[in-house]
Amino acid sequence: MQRRALLAAPLLLPGLARAQPAWPQRPVRIIVPFGLGGSADVAARFLGEPLSAALGQPFVIENRPGAGATIGTDQVAKAAPDGHTLLLMSNTHTANETLLPSRPYALLRDLVPVAAINIAYHALVVHPSVEARSVAELVALLKASPGRFDYASSGPGTPYHIAGEVFRAMAGVEVQHVPFRGSNEARTAVISGQVPIMFDAIPTMREQIAAGRVRGLATTGPQRNPLLPELPSVAETLPGYEASIWLGLMAPTGTPRPIVERLNAEVNRILNLPQTRERQAAAGAQPMPMGIEEFGAFLARDVERQREWIRMARITAG
Repeated sequence: MQRRALLAAPLLLPGLARAQPAWPQRPVRIIVPFGLGGSADVAARFLGEPLSAALGQPFVIENRPGAGATIGTDQVAKAAPDGHTLLLMSNTHTANETLLPSRPYALLRDLVPVAAINIAYHALVVHPSVEARSVAELVALLKASPGRFDYASSGPGTPYHIAGEVFRAMAGVEVQHVPFRGSNEARTAVISGQVPIMFDAIPTMREQIAAGRVRGLATTGPQRNPLLPELPSVAETLPGYEASIWLGLMAPTGTPRPIVERLNAEVNRILNLPQTRERQAAAGAQPMPMGIEEFGAFLARDVERQREWIRMARITAG
């Protein structure tokens, strides 16, 4: 009897495999908790088409901005864990773990890592009316006029807000944060002269610098950026300064591991394509393919890193 049972066991495996529901069975939603046209929105739409082609169902991008990205994120955290709802997230989320203690979810409890996407650095720009042509001159100007100057950001807790506050703390200056509802609004305020200073995406600001609408002072990576090679890095004046925006995908906790593994494999395949690397470089970003556990460890480290920066700079969500 034992021998017959052992011989029969392999025959059961196809039946067990068939018992697993096919995925995806319907369109997959990628919730972007930020506005249209930002880095996260662009990345989601970039991934949507090849994922649809590979997996046989549409990947539908839904923008759900608001409340420091918590509205859309909470929607995903409470969604059915069946692989049909995903979150396009950024380091706004790891910052919010410290900045927003009353948020209705916990990132690493209610969501699971799926895949990292890319990382990009910022440009530090000023309105042409600002009498500073370098980071050193800007720091001197801010120190000579404490509290007189403001900087714009795409909202509390966003990477551009964190970049500004860490700059303020490391430079030892007094500058006021003016949050907007998105990068487009903040950028418009700087171009119009309503707010004089901003950290923003390099590809977008490169066009504004070339047109003379803003003056570029520096970029925020560890080295000079190939899209704006004429600009120094902030770190050349403030050693150790670095600010970036990175993006990733997460899913509700409880999403079946085979689905997460399939998504991770497909995203990494897309990121490793030569044409992807070319397009990402043109957009000022670097693909960041990672395994699931590697991305999970990255998230945990970034939560701690953001906590250290927030405490060091005494950043608040306001």
